[in-house]
Amino acid sequence: MKGVVLAGGMGSRLLPLTKVTNKHLLPVYDKPMISYPIQTMVNVGILDVLLVTGGRNAGEFLRLLGDGRALGLNRLHYTYQEGEGGIAQALGMAEHFAEGGPICAILGDNIIEKNISRAVERFRQQERGAKILLKQVPDAHRFGVAEIQGDRVVRIEEKPKVPKSDFAVTGFYLYDNSVFEKIRRLRPSGRGELEITDVNNFYIEEGTLTCELLDGWWTDAGTFDSLLRANNLVAQNGANHSEEPGELPVEAAAQKSRA
Repeated sequence: MKGVVLAGGMGSRLLPLTKVTNKHLLPVYDKPMISYPIQTMVNVGILDVLLVTGGRNAGEFLRLLGDGRALGLNRLHYTYQEGEGGIAQALGMAEHFAEGGPICAILGDNIIEKNISRAVERFRQQERGAKILLKQVPDAHRFGVAEIQGDRVVRIEEKPKVPKSDFAVTGFYLYDNSVFEKIRRLRPSGRGELEITDVNNFYIEEGTLTCELLDGWWTDAGTFDSLLRANNLVAQNGANHSEEPGELPVEAAAQKSRA
């Protein structure tokens, strides 16, 4: 399996910091933000990774990361996304890189405490489809939100004003190679972007999307509040630990949250 780290976008919510650099190069405690998703890939044994970035500061990634070997990768590849076409458009640029195989995609501003090796291994055992990782959060309206029935996700809604659950879809996605055909079927949303939520809903309609709860803490780092949270969590607890305890089934977690 190959990996894709999605580190494009303009980072407008972090202005004026992002006037001088890409947001994924901002520090999170003692490392650049981009180091954390790359470490997540290394922890699960994905050592051939494509970095998708854009904007006027794209060359800084090459100066910082080089060929990726110093980070434990076999090879770090690069590609450039013009403009802000959305996460799904950025992922679509990895089709040639995937070479017909499955991929693990991670948003470049997502940081986790534990690793996702067990979820990746269970995805490898799926015959086809996709797997997403969910996390219960108090501010679900900021994310794609999973509507759950039993232990299944029946729909995902992007940034709803009134979320149907508190289960946010985190920025960790596992897809078979049909993801690229699904991306080609997309039409721009009201934001003018190709939405990864629509891709996930295609898999739900097929009945081939599975989900798991992410253990340990998780945060994005795309706003000043979440960037501060990321810095504090990493400083206090560390990130990307090698051990991953058993995960609570989605249905059991939903019942616990309602209790």
